[in-house]
Amino acid sequence: EHEVRRTLRAVNPRKAAGPDGIPGIVVRDVPFAYRGNRSTEDAIALTLHTTLSHLETRGSYVRMLFVDFSSAFNPIIPDILTSELLSLQIPPSTCHWIKDFLTNRPQHVKHGSRLSSSMLLSTGSPQGCVLSPLLYTSDCTASHTSTAIFKFADDTTVVGLTTDGDEAEYRAE
Repeated sequence: EHEVRRTLRAVNPRKAAGPDGIPGIVVRDVPFAYRGNRSTEDAIALTLHTTLSHLETRGSYVRMLFVDFSSAFNPIIPDILTSELLSLQIPPSTCHWIKDFLTNRPQHVKHGSRLSSSMLLSTGSPQGCVLSPLLYTSDCTASHTSTAIFKFADDTTVVGLTTDGDEAEYRAE
């Protein structure tokens, strides 16, 4: 895991793709969670700024949906995730590496001094793994300009920025 983290940090997202065609952006950035000097307050401040800026327009209003998923990383299905990552134009080699990482992972439970036997898991993403929140949020982006999605780990706020009563895009989101 430390090697993966070190490698991902070394990638320059502003650099153009090389002769291999691999872009500098490996996975979509998570603006708040699991980053130094970032907190829930930052996520709240940006959400409030977006909301209040929109409300300055006459005839506008905002709808918000707050979602806190429990065990958010558990239902990740590697085959579906691979398809979603490929659709985001993540290089196939990276997508298949992630799929291999998530498939047939040995896991056991320790309770006190007792250790269960290992079993293989092929769903979910490991808790505490640096990739888990990135993989979880990679397909959770707004499809419409009148909708904003703010994420902090597995907490999500969907903000519908409505003008003149047109909620179609917010409802579609």
